[in-house]
Amino acid sequence: MTGDRQPVTVRDVAVLGMMTALLEASKRLLDNLPNVELITFLLIMFTLFYGRRVIAAALAFTLLEIAWWGVHVWVIMYLYVWPVLILITDRLHRGLRERGETPTPLPFALLAAVFGLLFGAMCSIPYLFIGGPVMMITWWIAGIPYDILHGVSNFLICLVLFKPVHKALRRSAALFVIAF
Repeated sequence: MTGDRQPVTVRDVAVLGMMTALLEASKRLLDNLPNVELITFLLIMFTLFYGRRVIAAALAFTLLEIAWWGVHVWVIMYLYVWPVLILITDRLHRGLRERGETPTPLPFALLAAVFGLLFGAMCSIPYLFIGGPVMMITWWIAGIPYDILHGVSNFLICLVLFKPVHKALRRSAALFVIAF
């Protein structure tokens, strides 16, 4: 290995597997509710403890979704929207740490809300290349009511679950430090 990177251990793979399993189980649990999901919240929480390495779990989650649903345009979307969320969360968290602040629910609930509100806009990007600007804008506008539901539910989920899940992850993260 070069630099200060450490080899990936069995523990690392197990932690990523647990993250991926939680993402997939939560997705199945709420499948019948339109645009109400725990994926955004879980990725935010995992990122607070494991940083950008969570992208591996997001990509594994996407592969499981492909296995479950097959390949479609949404696959392209998942390959960039989840990593974007992780990178923004990581940057927000680093900014808070640089100022000596500890994570609190509100900034991350607001991030989750904005992410939900903009989800349709972010997911409309492939349609620009498939059918041009009109198709992209039409697809995005048609989904705005769902984006509003997505943003509101993300906000409420993060606000309500942040403290208990943060506490649980703080306890378990000490046991599961991952190297890459």
